[in-house]
Amino acid sequence: MTMLDDRTTAATWPTAYPQGYAVVDVETTGLARDDRIVSAAVYRLDARGEVEDHWYTLVNPERDPGPVWIHGLTSDVLEGAPLFPEIAEEFSARLDGRVLVAHNAMFDWQMIAREYARAERTAPVRQRLCTIALSKELSLPLPNHKLESLAAHFGVVQQRAHNALDDARVLAEAFRPSLRAAAERGVRLPLLECRPLTEWASSPARTPAGSAYRAGGWRPSRKRPACPYPNPGRYETDKPLKQGMRVAFSGDTSVDRELLEDRTVEAGLHVATSVSRLTSLLVTNDPDAGTSKAVKAKAFGTPVVDEAAYAHLLRDVAPADG
Repeated sequence: MTMLDDRTTAATWPTAYPQGYAVVDVETTGLARDDRIVSAAVYRLDARGEVEDHWYTLVNPERDPGPVWIHGLTSDVLEGAPLFPEIAEEFSARLDGRVLVAHNAMFDWQMIAREYARAERTAPVRQRLCTIALSKELSLPLPNHKLESLAAHFGVVQQRAHNALDDARVLAEAFRPSLRAAAERGVRLPLLECRPLTEWASSPARTPAGSAYRAGGWRPSRKRPACPYPNPGRYETDKPLKQGMRVAFSGDTSVDRELLEDRTVEAGLHVATSVSRLTSLLVTNDPDAGTSKAVKAKAFGTPVVDEAAYAHLLRDVAPADG
């Protein structure tokens, strides 16, 4: 891929592009609405993707740290870390006036926005850019949409996967050539609006009538919208989920089922209430339980994963085919 030299960059850089970026990665206790951030990192970049500085912090989640085997942060390590309200001002200074960039940006943005809402503050972010969406816009020849694949494409070496600081560094180094390639081709950046989240507001006055209470916040009763993406077929092992896939759930889950289904919808997947030949994936912690969904999945040859594996897959959902 031919990248822009400084002279060409100065001459052809799109004037509509943002003037600065905040490349972000957060590690969390899980994927649900009541999960918390345990570490965060921000690389600030200028308009052309050059690094200005970086910042990293641990965050005391005030609860069990969740998948320690992923992020490596134990309760002992996090015990003396600052609470999110104590780092919110510094975090804001890193984000202010910039486009938030992340790999699967919807996930990072929602976790950040909820932490700010709990702290009765608003993150100073108006737009986000997902590097998965950008790589799709650029038609990069990636085997999948994992961060490690994007990094390998640009020759960026990952040192500590699922360490927020290293993940943010890797993404910043991969984003720079992606941004320049987009500028060279005149590609419109896939920017999306960031709206503050308010479901964690503690004031009863902000709780709408008819809402259903859960521990830590409220969830409005509502009918789920139809999935806007076509079903791309079944999930294949060692490949990412793809928007539009039909996902069914069976049996008990450690994360509240409704919250897990919300996260599924937010990722662009379809929540299936039953298993058929069109079902892409069944999520169950007990595939031998003999439930009707498990029995049908076995009969149809539907792929089956447990909740923990599904949580991993939700972090790298591939965009729908254009």
